[in-house]
Amino acid sequence: MAEFDLSDLEKINNQQEIFDLLVEHKIIKTKKFKKQLAYQKDLKDLQQKLNALQSAIIEHKKRVLIIFEGRDAAGKGGTIARIIEYLNPKKTKIISLPKPNDLEKGQWYFQRYLAHLPNEGEIVFFDRSWYNRAVVEPVFDFCTPEQYQQFMGQVTQVEELLQNDGIVVIKLFLSISKEEQAARLEDRKTDPLKNWKLGTLDVQAQDKWDDYSHYIEQLFRLTSTPNLPWIEIATDEKKDARLAAMRTILNAFPALTTKQERIDSTLINIHTK
Repeated sequence: MAEFDLSDLEKINNQQEIFDLLVEHKIIKTKKFKKQLAYQKDLKDLQQKLNALQSAIIEHKKRVLIIFEGRDAAGKGGTIARIIEYLNPKKTKIISLPKPNDLEKGQWYFQRYLAHLPNEGEIVFFDRSWYNRAVVEPVFDFCTPEQYQQFMGQVTQVEELLQNDGIVVIKLFLSISKEEQAARLEDRKTDPLKNWKLGTLDVQAQDKWDDYSHYIEQLFRLTSTPNLPWIEIATDEKKDARLAAMRTILNAFPALTTKQERIDSTLINIHTK
């Protein structure tokens, strides 16, 4: 390792020179550095494009609903956070509803979600959605088989009504391997800064893996339509997945964006009937 001279720090003018200095002194590896630098560049570029897209959505009075579903620890929250980082917060909403209260339990299942649909010029993110009834609820017996079947028979009709009324709906499902999920859940257990991410259901994700798989397969098979497919994104490489999600959203608006974004086909699986 080359001798580190503190006077070298006085010569640094930008982030690139910081990385160059760290690589020179073998504090970080060149390969890892290049990948991180490329990620930061792509992230900034896509965030700028999303900002421009939002301006067009506001100008054209579009209503946009983006549904995020996925396995536990697949990175939904982190992905949404990067997407909205530089968006106008007055026109951006994240909806993450708790379990229904006694009043909501007596309502039509979709009712409490419909209250949060986007207004003109708004983008609404559902961080988990009505699709709780398609996967989480049947896995843990939080709904009856009849309630599950009723939901599965209604959901595509509800979404078709939203689309017919002019709402742009995008459905993203973040997948993860069983091994990577185990590693991330263990990290949440041991890292005091991430303990809050570990919910009571998360700790059972590994034991319930096969049950989840069954209902996720049914989700893709029964609730994907030609006009509104599920777009599955592999997230074992978390940063690549975030960029893929951003590009997918941009590609959903060909009339409002200048070009289609290229996405690594190994990360994306579009489920259609």
